[in-house]
Amino acid sequence: MLENVQNTQMTTLSAEAAVRVVKSGDRVFFHGMAATPHRLIEALVARASELRNVEIVHLHTEGDAIYASPELRDSFFVNNLFVGGNLRGAIEDGRADYIPVFLSEIPTLFRRDVLPLDVAFVTISPPDAHGFCSLGVSVDVALAAVQSAKVVIAQINRYMPRTHGDGNLHISRFHKLVEAHEPLVGHNPEPIGQVELQIGEKVASLIEDGACLQMGIGAIPNAVLASLNNHKRLGIHTEMFSDGVIDLVERGVITCEEKSIHRGRIVAGFVSGSQRLYDFVNDNPFVQLLDITYVNDTSAIRKLKKMVAINSAIEIDLTGQVCADSIGTRQFSGVGGQMDFVRGASLSEGGKPILALPSVTNKGISRLTPVLKPGAGVVTTRAHVHYVVTEYGIAHLYGKNLRQRASELIRIAHPDHRESLERAAFERFKRHG
Repeated sequence: MLENVQNTQMTTLSAEAAVRVVKSGDRVFFHGMAATPHRLIEALVARASELRNVEIVHLHTEGDAIYASPELRDSFFVNNLFVGGNLRGAIEDGRADYIPVFLSEIPTLFRRDVLPLDVAFVTISPPDAHGFCSLGVSVDVALAAVQSAKVVIAQINRYMPRTHGDGNLHISRFHKLVEAHEPLVGHNPEPIGQVELQIGEKVASLIEDGACLQMGIGAIPNAVLASLNNHKRLGIHTEMFSDGVIDLVERGVITCEEKSIHRGRIVAGFVSGSQRLYDFVNDNPFVQLLDITYVNDTSAIRKLKKMVAINSAIEIDLTGQVCADSIGTRQFSGVGGQMDFVRGASLSEGGKPILALPSVTNKGISRLTPVLKPGAGVVTTRAHVHYVVTEYGIAHLYGKNLRQRASELIRIAHPDHRESLERAAFERFKRHG
């Protein structure tokens, strides 16, 4: 039992006792990313034989998705809000599905009862002397789930950092409490290869001193951040960030001093990375983790001058249509926040939305294509695209017609594929750009 908590009575239960509130036919939310409440999930799965048609909703969860095992298909059905590698097979097998939705609008699904939640499983830090806990590394959509669910079960985990922002909630807000302490799942930064470094340097050349950045996780965002050591007075307003930000903060490159809103603060919805990152955000007032409805709100993003949104894609066709969530009909990830930030950056004074990707896949297939694969999802429309960057250059599509766009994109395609792309462009447009 945790002690020294003022103004509250706190009784903890076993995970097995707490999850007995879940009934057949309920919709249950799982906290995602490094905040995945593994102990609660394990206890729920142990009840699988008693349950039928329990719908589970979440963003990406860390670890094996044991609740989506084939033998549990009658007990649990997963309705993904973002698809990670642990659930792609379940979707292909019909044991799970995906809801296409902007990340900024997921909390609205909960708050307006489009997806009413019966139960929410979340992970929190232990309460402080005043009884306040933190949603830690993942505030994003979890705050709305806590506010909306009929019953909220919290796994108290002493390894969860206490973060500043919207995720600080009194212990009385949670209906059932379980103590289960486990280190957060961590990810060391992906190594930066030569291709990623070339892309990172080109993207960095588009970033001005005093700019505000949004980026994701992976080798390309890491390469961009590694190429910004000589920049000054940069800010961060992003749905998430990882370890690459820390070095730039420590070097005095990221100061957030010129941000139009939240000046002097990094703003994000969640963080995902190594233990170093979790230590960095712990009780750090420089970092504010806020409700993703606000973080990814285009009307907020556009207020930030020189807003630079850096996102990736699976493939881009010669007119600029961006597929970022599927490989043909195969669901690979999700819509996420790409469009939120692409549009917000394009409306920002001096802003730049950037799509950065290697010119070819690991198998040598061009990622700049005459047309998208059949069934591919268009996450960002061609009307929204401004800059596309590969290791071969920077294409600026804004204000250009279809032929000109094709010409720009062919110019930054892998040399092995330029001739075939030229033929496809000529066949389509009947003339060269």
